[in-house]
Amino acid sequence: MSIGAFLTLLCIGLLGSFVSGMVGIGGSIVKYPLLLYVPPLLGVAEFSSHQVSGISAVQVLFSTAAGVFAYRKGNYLNYRLIAYMGAAIVVGSFIGAYEARYLSENAINLVYAFLATIAAAMMFIRTEERMDDQNSSSGEFNRVLVVILAGTVGLLSGVVGAAGAFLLVPLMLVVLKIPMRVTIASSLAITFISSIGATIGKLSAGDVLLGPSLVMIWASIVAAPLGARVGKRISVKWLKAILALLIVVTCVKIWSDMLHQIPH
Repeated sequence: MSIGAFLTLLCIGLLGSFVSGMVGIGGSIVKYPLLLYVPPLLGVAEFSSHQVSGISAVQVLFSTAAGVFAYRKGNYLNYRLIAYMGAAIVVGSFIGAYEARYLSENAINLVYAFLATIAAAMMFIRTEERMDDQNSSSGEFNRVLVVILAGTVGLLSGVVGAAGAFLLVPLMLVVLKIPMRVTIASSLAITFISSIGATIGKLSAGDVLLGPSLVMIWASIVAAPLGARVGKRISVKWLKAILALLIVVTCVKIWSDMLHQIPH
């Protein structure tokens, strides 16, 4: 690996992991397009979509683990919520990933586009401000609703090969009305659980490149806890704005790619 490729991957990993720790998502929203387009643009490396997804899966695993470790103090992790949603999302994602083989590539892209659109729309639904300022993770929740939502997110995200955090976080905020900082911390833990299967699958398929993955792992361990620290100090309004921007940009990019694929 050249010095240029190393530095490029390091910067991408640091940025994606920082965002992951700060707003409670896996970070693939940032890393996937950067890994796919930036290295060849700079002439330092070129990765296929399968390789990018493999590198990203490993990085998400370690960035979410590092983020959860940073949130272990402060009463931000709702362990019961994590257990219920984590179990449901793993089962759902396994079924979705298995059944996706019967869908065409265009159908999978369409599912991804609709998921991103729903997530973007939910980020603009106003939630109660008093809920946003709470840090306690001891709040009650509807267990049946939690399992249904997490299972559905797992099923759909399994189809498109994503961890599902970009949809999970808005659902936790808007539907379940979980406080913002508890949502961020708990979603990191749930995403970590769901990313275990994805990482194993990518390793089994041979899509994980050792060198780039090691660089991204190191970046995750360094930057995700820093992002978590910043996330604890930033106003929840700013956190929501940053998350909404990331999801909207992703939504626009997905629909743009799909429209360009339509024959003229």
